[in-house]
Amino acid sequence: MGKRIFLFLLTNLAVVVVLSIILSLLGVGSYIGPNGQLQLVPLMIFCLVWGMGGAFISLQMSRWIAKRATGAQLVDGKTGNADLDWLHSTVTNLTMQANLPMPEVGVYDSAEVNAFATGPSKKRSLVAVSTGLLQSMERREIEAVLGHEVGHIANGDMVTMTLLQGVINAFVLFFARVIAFGVRMVVHEKIAWIAGFVVTIALDIILGILGSLITSWFSRRREFVADAAGARLAGRESMIAALRRLATTTDRIDTSNAALAAFKISDKKAWLSAFSTHPPLAERIAALEAGR
Repeated sequence: MGKRIFLFLLTNLAVVVVLSIILSLLGVGSYIGPNGQLQLVPLMIFCLVWGMGGAFISLQMSRWIAKRATGAQLVDGKTGNADLDWLHSTVTNLTMQANLPMPEVGVYDSAEVNAFATGPSKKRSLVAVSTGLLQSMERREIEAVLGHEVGHIANGDMVTMTLLQGVINAFVLFFARVIAFGVRMVVHEKIAWIAGFVVTIALDIILGILGSLITSWFSRRREFVADAAGARLAGRESMIAALRRLATTTDRIDTSNAALAAFKISDKKAWLSAFSTHPPLAERIAALEAGR
């Protein structure tokens, strides 16, 4: 847990430093004019840089962060371990079928039955699986799960999600500050600054939560598309069998780090289903059985 917290803080520090430099180079020091008026163009630049920039820096670091956070070890197909070498060769075959560059292949030590794909581009991607998945599934089921993850890479889901998150971030920042400025204009000048600050923070949180409903909905839609890709690459029955197997192992999903929720292939119950990044396994199975 301490390692994950450190990586989270390190990532955010890097984002702050880089974006502060970009804003300085653009000459955007403040969006409040010398007479106290709101300057919309500097505000829009500020929000766009912080919203889109933060999302894309996180994307560029995603492969590194995932490996460090999970402790994934890369395999090259020459380990001498039959299971790990089979894993590497299977990913190789699937990416060839999908006409993709070969991603890094990793394994991390965890009892959870899980796999994920991440990375800033198709040429710089990572497919990682847990030891729990390797030990709990048949090979045809593992191949289907890997096909699902390769499908995410082929569909460019990581970049698409980043674009969506960046746009939402920018809108959240913009509207929070416009509304907070309005509040500052109508309250007494002695409390204007503190009122604006409190409203800004509160709206950043509230609007951010509302924005996550959109990204979570989109993420759930992409899971169905990735399931279809897994079915094409490894066989529909194998993909259905893999999802059914996952349905029996949801109690073994590690939910201790919410920041890694998007890396979880299973559908561990969320506080509210609208915030879940993955649809219920029963719905995914039904979609495959219906040929969708």
